[in-house]
Amino acid sequence: MMRAGSIINSLGKLQGWNNITTNLFAHDVVGITELAYDDTTKKENVYAAGQYMVGRSEGNYEAKASVTLLKEEVDAILDTLPPGTRLQDIEPSDIVVQFAMKTGKIRKDIIRNAEFTGNSIDVKQGDGSIAIKLELIISHIDWNVR
Repeated sequence: MMRAGSIINSLGKLQGWNNITTNLFAHDVVGITELAYDDTTKKENVYAAGQYMVGRSEGNYEAKASVTLLKEEVDAILDTLPPGTRLQDIEPSDIVVQFAMKTGKIRKDIIRNAEFTGNSIDVKQGDGSIAIKLELIISHIDWNVR
């Protein structure tokens, strides 16, 4: 039997989009609708005599990221640049992502040396807002930075 106010599972209140703050170019971005980032290291089992692996190799590290911003946010970034400058011309910059937890603790990831690889518009009749997905090239991700 559940008591009033008891937690259904051991994880408690979960983190969601409303717990994330993203800082780009030294200001918190409010016109952000999506953020994706990941990194991988290629690893393979190495075989020799017999049927079982004898070791494991480790290959290159790769990190990827993208951000979806409202057109107004992209326009605000472009307004800080000289006329004729493209998003792709902006120097590499870090993107700081902070996750606020119910306990008051902040977990922070840093997407390092991010550069926009392009800019585009995709809008159609009936759209009430314009969201622009921007691919990034990054050097690496620092996870769980203190």
